[in-house]
Amino acid sequence: MVFWTIAYQRGWATKVQLGLAVAKGLITAEQYKTITGEDYNA
Repeated sequence: MVFWTIAYQRGWATKVQLGLAVAKGLITAEQYKTITGEDYNA
């Protein structure tokens, strides 16, 4: 999750890309919420 957190904070990854990471099982919906501050909606 550290990679995705840094990528989001620095603008290298968008919420859409993080959503795709959840869909592919790379991060969980809870991790998505931790990173973005918003609930994940499939």
